[in-house]
Amino acid sequence: MDGQVLPEDWFISDGSFLQFYPDAIQAYAKSHWTPIRVAKKAADFLGAEAGARVLDIGSGAGKFCLIAAHYRPGAFFYGVEQRREMVEQANRVKALTGLKNLAFMHGNITSVDLRSYDHFYFYNSFYENLIGSERVSDDLEYSEELYNYYNRYLYRQLDQTPSGTRLVTFHSLEPEVPRDFHVVASDMGNLLKFWVKE
Repeated sequence: MDGQVLPEDWFISDGSFLQFYPDAIQAYAKSHWTPIRVAKKAADFLGAEAGARVLDIGSGAGKFCLIAAHYRPGAFFYGVEQRREMVEQANRVKALTGLKNLAFMHGNITSVDLRSYDHFYFYNSFYENLIGSERVSDDLEYSEELYNYYNRYLYRQLDQTPSGTRLVTFHSLEPEVPRDFHVVASDMGNLLKFWVKE
């Protein structure tokens, strides 16, 4: 793209956001990327306190973290993603925006210590392990066993977080949410839920 694109231009719409990614990455946007209006609401809830460390579990090409970092400059947003190409794309767009309050990591959720973070965003990144789901790529192993394993792992990790931990789920079947997390708000016909741990 020629010339400098200011952040306010970049965040106008989902379509504006897409222009920074190659066609092959854009193809996943409709079914795998968080809409801007959802990201803003989640960021307001998760990044409300100054210095909050928010982890996006399965951050893909980085859309949630980039939008959240723009609208909540007082918080820091991290994304973990197991597809290296997606992490590279996220870091490339991060460099274009000049945003400093975010970081992307290449790795699996099972290699991340959730105790390093305060709050969490989860757009059902394990669902593609189920038969019939739309998958981002065929370069990973998929199975119902992995779906259950990841959900159990995340459940145990969230169960160890302190009282007051916040969680936002989007399009989740919720097997990863421990019983002491309670919904304090919802939107989009309950597809978007805001949780706080007792």
